[in-house]
Amino acid sequence: MAMSGGKDDGSPMMEMNTTPLIDVMLVLLIMFIITIPVATHSIDIDLPVATPPSSTPPPVDPIKNKVVITPDDKILWNGTQIDGPILVNNLKESLTFATEPELQFQPDGGASYDLSAKVLQIIKASQVTKFGFVGNEQFSEFNK
Repeated sequence: MAMSGGKDDGSPMMEMNTTPLIDVMLVLLIMFIITIPVATHSIDIDLPVATPPSSTPPPVDPIKNKVVITPDDKILWNGTQIDGPILVNNLKESLTFATEPELQFQPDGGASYDLSAKVLQIIKASQVTKFGFVGNEQFSEFNK
């Protein structure tokens, strides 16, 4: 912001010094911006309440149960999709029978090794004694 010092001939300055005016205007603008309340627009909506899935875990067969690991990383118990905690509960329930049912484990060739290892760890921790791998004949030939 340039300032003029007037003319050398001694005549008065005719233009107004606007620097203090601009400074005051900027201070007022900042103060108005600070004091404006934050615009909070809220709309009250009644959202639906989530209900837990009402699916009951698949029943435990007293003769033979089959655990399958699919290529898309799903655990199937006798053809019904389950998760880890339900698998633990089903294994505990299978140990309550007078004669322990046979547990068959069949991982698909494209199934995740990590998930297969975790399921085997759950089975081992459950202390199931009648356990077997099925479907291994599909891996009898290399690059099949």
